[in-house]
Amino acid sequence: MNEMSQFLAVNNLCKEYGGCRALHRVSFGLRKGDFLSLFGPNGAGKSTLLQIISTLVSPSSGRVEIEGFDLQEEPEHFKKQLGVISHQSLLYGHMTARENLIFYGSLYQVEDPAERADELLRTVELYPRRHSRVSRFSRGMCQRLSIARALVNDPSLLLLDEPFSGLDQYAAAILTEQLGELRSRERTVIMVTHNLDRGLAAATRIGILTGGRLAYLEDRDSINPSAFEELYFTHVHGACTA
Repeated sequence: MNEMSQFLAVNNLCKEYGGCRALHRVSFGLRKGDFLSLFGPNGAGKSTLLQIISTLVSPSSGRVEIEGFDLQEEPEHFKKQLGVISHQSLLYGHMTARENLIFYGSLYQVEDPAERADELLRTVELYPRRHSRVSRFSRGMCQRLSIARALVNDPSLLLLDEPFSGLDQYAAAILTEQLGELRSRERTVIMVTHNLDRGLAAATRIGILTGGRLAYLEDRDSINPSAFEELYFTHVHGACTA
């Protein structure tokens, strides 16, 4: 890939925790609009990779650049354009659904956070409950509001850590629709998942991370699904059951 065409560049990324190696010389690049589905067994370093890209964790060595800006040296440059969906909802229970989205919209300096909040509440079909406290929401409603929170700043880069895990069918359908919308507008997405079917269906690029190393990375259109399925079970399922 031509470096000039790269939106995201991960270069020789390493991370150690007390002598335990979580990532070892991970390198890859993504263009604007790429959707990378990243597979790997538990403990492969997938969540650590997302945490470093989101600037929540510092690498032991290596660097991450977005549009040429080093995220460790200039983290504030890109935080406003970043969205994250993880196992934590990052919602405030004592606030209403609308207040949560306005708060995050203001944090990301969205031009009109109240208008954006109402737009997203309609998108995730929570507008009738906009003035209800989140502490009174069902799990499914919180999941939908978490999707809205991650999209409040219309992120250029969206990081998804097992986003479909635990989602009810309704929330999963909304997330699938929104991911398609992001792709149509050339937003870049990295999704960590164990769901082979969803990962293959969404991706433009496919990767496998195992033992802290990037063992595989290919364009989705260039892979043979049957051959990849065998590779997947060797690296992912096999590592989980070994």
